[in-house]
Amino acid sequence: MTKPVESYNAFLNTPLSEADPQIAQIIENEKYRQFAELELIASENFTSQAVMEANGSALTNKYSEGLPGARYYGGNEYVDQLERLCQERALAAFKLNPAEWGVNVQPYSGSTANFAALTALLQPFDRLMGLDLPSGGHLTHGYQTDKKKISSSSIYFQSMPYRVDAESGIIDYDRLEENAQLFRPQLLICGASAYPRDWDYARMRKIADNHSAYLLCDMAHISGLIAAGEQESPFKYCDIVTTTTHKTLRGPRAGLIFFRKEAGENKKDSLESRVNQAVFPSCQGGPHNNTIAGIAVALKQAASPEFVQYAKQVRANTQALARTLTSHGYRLSSGGSDNHLVLWDLKPQGLTGSKIEKICELVNITLNKNSVCGDKSAVTPGGVRIGTSALTSRGFKEEDFERVGELLHRTVEIATEAQSAAGSKLLKDFMAVASKSPKVAELQKEVEAFATSFPMPGFDVSTLKKPAH
Repeated sequence: MTKPVESYNAFLNTPLSEADPQIAQIIENEKYRQFAELELIASENFTSQAVMEANGSALTNKYSEGLPGARYYGGNEYVDQLERLCQERALAAFKLNPAEWGVNVQPYSGSTANFAALTALLQPFDRLMGLDLPSGGHLTHGYQTDKKKISSSSIYFQSMPYRVDAESGIIDYDRLEENAQLFRPQLLICGASAYPRDWDYARMRKIADNHSAYLLCDMAHISGLIAAGEQESPFKYCDIVTTTTHKTLRGPRAGLIFFRKEAGENKKDSLESRVNQAVFPSCQGGPHNNTIAGIAVALKQAASPEFVQYAKQVRANTQALARTLTSHGYRLSSGGSDNHLVLWDLKPQGLTGSKIEKICELVNITLNKNSVCGDKSAVTPGGVRIGTSALTSRGFKEEDFERVGELLHRTVEIATEAQSAAGSKLLKDFMAVASKSPKVAELQKEVEAFATSFPMPGFDVSTLKKPAH
């Protein structure tokens, strides 16, 4: 007869494949999808095996509300070591002096990091200005419509957006300065979700100073490029810098908040105290220690020469892709890119971003619909956003992205034919035609063969099997 304790231990130590084969199979299917598709979503990346191991570790078992050395639970000796190490690595990755900058590594995501930063800097109904969503900004930078306050940053604070110039696609700093004179914000936000150019932080600092406003940079998309010296650093000019950790930084999904330390500042009212208080207990509970471990590993990797080469390749690949698309006469927002993404305007082709996203999915290309300059609604965006970070992690070079550009061009040609054959501009009618196209089936096989010819970071692909649909 099996002893109760032995039976119980067996129950808790059964591998996933036996304990829950349905979930295990979904994970395997997702692995194959990542391996067999061209992942071009600008906010995604493929992290390393070491990061995955840390993120899936026993650290997930521990509660550790509070800060290192000041926890609300016992048993945090090693968690304290972990969090302090992660903080040290975060500052080192961005070449920051610990006497001048601190960092909170506990936010669950970039969005929670942003709201905690707003909580630290502002009182309810204070005024902020961020880049408008249709101009490439992020929801958490104060986005609202005429009918609804979309983000909590617009619900709890007064928000006025600034925009890119309609012709150039570059941020209209002159108009921003004029509107700031009228709105008089307490906070100015720089950073974006779909902006292909670098930022004039000095100009933003000057505008903020004109109104004694804080300057916050959300560097979520470009933090890996900043760490590698491939984009201008915001730290010289900003009071607070937030980021996700999973985009160009190539870590697990989480967020960071960097804050400036000021000599002689009242400690109780310092940015350090306010940010830490805003993260916990104001906006969230116990940190995810397993994720913090993954962040620490990614930050160590981001400080390596190999990561610098990766970041350089990301930019080179983006420019190769941009050249290929423009060679076919396509219009890119701002005419090109300085970073990891291109914003592709498909209005001249009479196509919506929604249709291109859907037909790309049929041919094993993953990207996302996105508003572009001139769009009247974010619900029916006129373009798509394409990023190079993930495929660069798989070893793609410039010539490979030239081929990616050609594959995208062929997809658009098929989409144009499908829209014409559908005799309707409705998405469902378009998809009904596109899904039956032999050209789509042919291209899907070609894309899959191309994608699976490259290695995959983080896991062994030799055991993967194509999902049965």
